[in-house]
Amino acid sequence: MDEELKRKIEKIYKDTEVEFPERNRMVVKTKKASILSILEFLKREGFRQLKAISCVDWIKECEFELIYHLAPLNSPLHIMVKIRIERKNAETETILKIFENAKVYEREIHELFGVKFKGNPDLSPLFLENWHDLPPFRKDFDTRKYVKKTFDEIPSVEDRNERT
Repeated sequence: MDEELKRKIEKIYKDTEVEFPERNRMVVKTKKASILSILEFLKREGFRQLKAISCVDWIKECEFELIYHLAPLNSPLHIMVKIRIERKNAETETILKIFENAKVYEREIHELFGVKFKGNPDLSPLFLENWHDLPPFRKDFDTRKYVKKTFDEIPSVEDRNERT
């Protein structure tokens, strides 16, 4: 079944690569423009469970990689569908019409990496309150600068004891 599915995908989607890096794992690399179509196709093929969406910051390549993790209910095969998007204008279509549970994953990636999901009506923060800085999971986020700016203004315990 795995090889047959690979042949179907490569026949339908010419700009797509399919590989098996290990047993029960298929990686589908495609273009941003094909993501909705491929996810719809895979759902029709029985991969009805979106397990997660993850994001990798390839800062040197000026790209983000979005990885959609799919699984069927009756097979051990795990599929990772990968697309690359520009880091500068990090934006892609939402997949909510295909997988309703994508909402929370898209919100998280938007908040932590700054990726916009066109069509998602709720990209409000999940974790960060009053955050006005660069998204903290980007590789160019300066953790030391943030900690210094945030915590140097808080008096130390010794300073507080001297004042009282």
